[in-house]
Amino acid sequence: MKRDSRLSTVLHVLLHMADPSGPVRSDVMARAANTNPVVIRRTMAGLKQAGFVRSEKGHGGGWELNCDLDKVTLRDIYLALGSPTLLAMGNRTESPGCLVEQAVNRALGQTFDEAEALILERFGGVTLAQLAADIRGNHKHQEHTHAS
Repeated sequence: MKRDSRLSTVLHVLLHMADPSGPVRSDVMARAANTNPVVIRRTMAGLKQAGFVRSEKGHGGGWELNCDLDKVTLRDIYLALGSPTLLAMGNRTESPGCLVEQAVNRALGQTFDEAEALILERFGGVTLAQLAADIRGNHKHQEHTHAS
C-alpha cells in the first residue's frame, strides 16, 4: 500500500529551514528529503500561498520561512498541503445496495471519521517550534552521550 509522505517530507524540509543560515535552494532540500527538486517546488508553492514560506529567485535565492514557528501547527501545514488523505483504508463501495454492506459502511465510516478528527486535533496541538525544540534537545542529548 502506497503511503502519502508529503506531510512528513515538508515538515522535514521546514525544520531544516528553521536554521537561519539564509535561503535554501530546492535542490538542497530535495537531497535532504531524498526526493526530486520539482516535488519540493510544487509542495513549497502551496506553503508559499498559505504564507508559511517565501522564495527569492536568482543567485543566492531560495526558500525561507515566513512564519512564527510558535504559531504554526502540524494541522496548518496539513491544510496548506491540501488535506491529503489521512487513512489509507476505506469502504469497499460508497453506495452499496446490500444491507450488510450498508451496516459495515456505517460502522467503518463513523470510526474513520472519529479517527481522522482525533488525528487533526492532535496535529493542532503540535507546533513547528515544539518539533524544533525536540530536535535541539535530542542533539544536546546526543552530544552529551558521545562526550561521556
